Amino acid sequence: MTDAARISELMLINLFAVFNERDAERRSRAIAANYAEDVIWTDPKGTTRGHKAMNERAQHLLDGMPDSVFTAAGQIHVSRDLGHMAFNLGVPEQPPAVSGYDVALVRDGRIAALYTLVNAG
Repeated sequence: MTDAARISELMLINLFAVFNERDAERRSRAIAANYAEDVIWTDPKGTTRGHKAMNERAQHLLDGMPDSVFTAAGQIHVSRDLGHMAFNLGVPEQPPAVSGYDVALVRDGRIAALYTLVNAG
């Protein structure tokens, strides 16, 4: 089992070093270092598997919202090998357009599965 501090760190990396990162190379390095090679990411648009697919979907998401950023919306919760973190998405200094949360299953110190649930803002 991965310790709570590492799971908390992974939740922050997921939000800021991956989904807020517009540089594809930096994002790719963060994914390689912090996600299992066979990572599964499921969100309302579908499911992807693996580093390359995750990076491509993250890029597509970022391309569709050039002025928006993700922010944390509360504390990180950890239960055994799961991390949970709420987020907001929107243009800085304006009310969020979208809110939601990520749930990550962590295996051997890396995110093995990520589930993103989204609410209208």
